Parts: sequence; C-alpha cells; structure tokens
Amino acid sequence: MTSLFGLMTRWWTAFALGISLAMLATAHAFERFAGLSPCNLCLRQREVFWGAVTIALAATFWALISRASRGTPRIASFLLFLVFLTGAVTAGFHAGGELHWWELPATCAAGTGGIDLEALTSLALGTGPVSRIAVCDAVAWSWLGVSMAGWNALISAGLAIISLLAAKRPKDARAPRN
Repeated sequence: MTSLFGLMTRWWTAFALGISLAMLATAHAFERFAGLSPCNLCLRQREVFWGAVTIALAATFWALISRASRGTPRIASFLLFLVFLTGAVTAGFHAGGELHWWELPATCAAGTGGIDLEALTSLALGTGPVSRIAVCDAVAWSWLGVSMAGWNALISAGLAIISLLAAKRPKDARAPRN
C-alpha cells in the first residue's frame, strides 16, 4: 500500500490531470445527455477544474520532458492543493445555497446573466428551442441525498487533501530507489 501511495504522490500531477479531465467530462455529459443546464456557480466550479488541468498538464509535461526520475515538482502539487481547495469552497458555497443555509448572490438567480437577442427573437417567433434557465439555489440532480454541487465539494476536498500530501511527501518518497 505504501508503494502505491508513494507512486501516486510522486506522480500526483498526472493523476490530478486525469481526475480533473474526468470531472469536466462528467459535467459536460450531464449537460449534454441529461439536459442539465449549468448555473453561474456550476460554471465557476468548472473553471477550477480547467485551472487544475492547466497546472497538472504543465507539471506532468515538464517532468516527462526533463526526465524527472523523482516525479513531478512538489510546488505543482501545492498549487493543485490551492486550486482544489478553491473548488471545494466554491462547491460548498453552492451546496449550502441549494440547501438554503444562506442567500446566494443575485447573479445566481438570472442563469447565465447575459441576454442573447437571437435566442429571444427565435423564442418569440416560435422557431427556436426553449432553453431552460438554471438557477443556483435549485437542486437539479442528487444522489444519496447529496446534490451535484455537494459531490463536487466532497471530491474537491479529497483532491485538495491528496494534493497537500503529495506536496508534503517525505524526501525519501521523492528519491528514486535503487
């Protein structure tokens, strides 16, 4: 088990890259195939994962190009910790708003916030599809009593913890074993 943990923390940026891409693919699949329109806070949560993809891709690419036998740089794992922590806070704020623990910002009530004149014209003429406006305080999907934002908060918190462990891994975990 410790060798698996050592491998995972040594190459955490590659694992974080795969997990972040999987989270983004899942969010887009819910939007595309389940018809769940994202609200403003959902889109902010996706931005967090795009930031994680950027950091993880750059660090993994650097480690592979430089032939880093000791794994990816610990600073990248710490940056991923900050990104995933931001995601956990954002998703937790969203989940708390869905549970009506606090009021969400006014921009959440208006869906995407922008006015698309072409969509309004096609809707008025009856030629376009009716688009559902997503509001942040409504639970669109849940599993085991936890909303999508709640699951995102839990997963992001777990990823933040693993990122911190990867950033603080002991020196012997970074050195190649002979």
